[in-house]
Amino acid sequence: MRDIQKINEAEYANYINTKRQTILKYHLAHNTFYKQFAKNSDPINWNSIPVMTKSDLQQPLENLLSDGFSKKTVYIDKTSGASGTPFFFAKDKLCHALTWAIIKDRFGWFNLDFNSSKQARFYGIPLDKKNYYKERLKDLVSKRIRFNVFDLSDTALTNTMESFKIHPINYINGYTSAIVQFAKFLKRKQIVLKTICPSLSVCVVTSEMLFENDKQLMETQFGVPVVNEYGASELDLIAFENPDGTWQANSETLFIEILDAQNNVLPLGETGRIVITSLYNKAQPFIRYDIGDTGSLSTRSTPIKPILEKLTGRTNDMITLPSGKQAAGLTFYYVTKSIIEDDNNVKEFVIEQLKTNTFKINYVSSEDLSANKVKAVEKTIDTYLEKGLILVFERQKQLQRSKSGKLKQFSSLIQPAS
Repeated sequence: MRDIQKINEAEYANYINTKRQTILKYHLAHNTFYKQFAKNSDPINWNSIPVMTKSDLQQPLENLLSDGFSKKTVYIDKTSGASGTPFFFAKDKLCHALTWAIIKDRFGWFNLDFNSSKQARFYGIPLDKKNYYKERLKDLVSKRIRFNVFDLSDTALTNTMESFKIHPINYINGYTSAIVQFAKFLKRKQIVLKTICPSLSVCVVTSEMLFENDKQLMETQFGVPVVNEYGASELDLIAFENPDGTWQANSETLFIEILDAQNNVLPLGETGRIVITSLYNKAQPFIRYDIGDTGSLSTRSTPIKPILEKLTGRTNDMITLPSGKQAAGLTFYYVTKSIIEDDNNVKEFVIEQLKTNTFKINYVSSEDLSANKVKAVEKTIDTYLEKGLILVFERQKQLQRSKSGKLKQFSSLIQPAS
């Protein structure tokens, strides 16, 4: 990694081009699956290389491994399934080591050391005994205190707060939605976390969308900066907010493209599908891999320092309206959020599209949503989307999270219009 980082800016575009051609040629020569997948491509013309999706990889891992690799010689893991298409994947050992080198490097921007810094971990945990104790052992040796994201009751969050009083925790890391709930709890208690845990220096959130008002809330209640991380287990750390507040993309081990619906490369600044090539994984090809997210790279991006300007959500989480209009699902979530959360009654909520004209808002709160709040949401949705939509509000004791502990803010249960 250090050798890669020594490459100067003038030579960096050549480094990226050379590495992407090298990994492409390797898999065309040594991977049976990829030879068939990319059989009609022209290796000299990068734009002719087919785009790979998650569904292409939903098959036995043995079918995807390159020559000379077996399950015993590679790192194997499974994607979380948040996209609805989970699959097993493999990395060769150099690629896996580089993944951790990049992660350690980025956390080092904020003076965090995985060998010594103590982490408050807001993640899920496997419930079967073998993997449960495996994660607990990893937590022990990695200096991590894990908090249960499936229980965000005031009792549980009180115990969490007490842990910060006892332990010299250096940083918070985990799922955005759970950490936001902890910040809201602290606000209700009128407590700034750093006053009871002076060792705390930063909070790193990942895996879910971070909204600006949530970031401001966390920074106020924690008393430390909040840093946004974006990654994918099958690839690498994709982008990490640097100390200047810029969402810097990983150019050491990844090549990131923004494509339109026809797989054309979009100019910097335009929003499209995020497609990524893993430059070092020889065990399994991730070449022009559509990660399932949409976003854009800033016009200020360079080959050595690409900047992720915005991340707008998943491509499969689109609102399809009766008029035929489409919009990003998180648009609905965002405009609703500003209304129903402003009185501290609603702790969290998710939105499901049940029919083309029907949306269900499941929320957790201390009391039912008032008639005025319901009318305000309906009026706002009329303005931002279209009139005549049916909104169903349902108060819940707690929200359903995925097995990994993630909370999906918007999901559509209908097939999008073709």
